[in-house]
Amino acid sequence: MEGNRFLAEGIGTFILVFVGCMAIIVNESYAGALGHVGVSMVFGLVVMALIYAVGNISGAHFNPAVTFGFLFAGRMARKAAPAYIACQFIGAIAAGALLRLFFPESATLGATLPNVDIGRAFCFEVAFSFLLMFVILNVSTGHMEKGIMAGVAVGGTIAVAAMVGGPLTGASMNPARSLAPALFSANYSSLWIYMIAPVLGACLARPACRLTQEFGCCIPEGDSGNSQT
Repeated sequence: MEGNRFLAEGIGTFILVFVGCMAIIVNESYAGALGHVGVSMVFGLVVMALIYAVGNISGAHFNPAVTFGFLFAGRMARKAAPAYIACQFIGAIAAGALLRLFFPESATLGATLPNVDIGRAFCFEVAFSFLLMFVILNVSTGHMEKGIMAGVAVGGTIAVAAMVGGPLTGASMNPARSLAPALFSANYSSLWIYMIAPVLGACLARPACRLTQEFGCCIPEGDSGNSQT
């Protein structure tokens, strides 16, 4: 059914934001119980699990930047993209509301905030998002064995980016993930970075993918439906 993939995107994004941001809140509230590596692994593992759970339904984007990346690469139906993005933001905002209810004492609710200057923060977010989308585009193309391992590859990429980039920018790579805690913590400083840079980075992955994959990969004119990660 057409509606199932939109529901899958909304639920998947809700789970990603709720579990990932809760990991940050728990780590801050309980004397670093998870640690930076632990928080990074939570984000990677929850995405990996969700890819295997609903990847066959929606393609497991859970991220407006990823949807824009697929759209720009010609591997996403144009008519489906707005509903995907709307469901992703709705799911993320619902997660933010629930986190505020459960953790009223949290000042940031796991918001992504830069710890470097604005220019570098923007460039880092572009780079991390490029890396994520480059991996997604490549593992969702070609041999079936590669597709089976897509969840591991994408989840691992997110975990690695979070480990390296978390102390710098929070390694969002996802506008919905950043918007939700910002809304419910009323902390909008530098939010524009996390709304724009991931989309730019994801779109930049398309020419890189075309250079590494076979001819015909990532051609915008081929409006061929949703692609699976």
